[in-house]
Amino acid sequence: MTEYRIFETHRFQTDVRKIVGSGQSDLTEKLKAYVYPQLRQRPHFGPHIRKLKNWKPETWRYRTGSWRFFYEIDEDAAVVFMTAAEHRSSAYR
Repeated sequence: MTEYRIFETHRFQTDVRKIVGSGQSDLTEKLKAYVYPQLRQRPHFGPHIRKLKNWKPETWRYRTGSWRFFYEIDEDAAVVFMTAAEHRSSAYR
């Protein structure tokens, strides 16, 4: 089985810093303990993973609590590009 690498875009890093700064300090622990291990093994499937319809380029989201992590997958390079992190109330605008 191919193991995917994780790449955090600048926007994703900025989003996570804002979230952590607002008092959600456990978010980075969730990323390391749950989200990244799942995405390294199976970025297409899982109980918290969904492919977004009508998004170009193809975009996926991982849901954890009230937060949504958006990512794109480069199959040829086996890389998951984390592109954004947002609260569910503003994630799909």
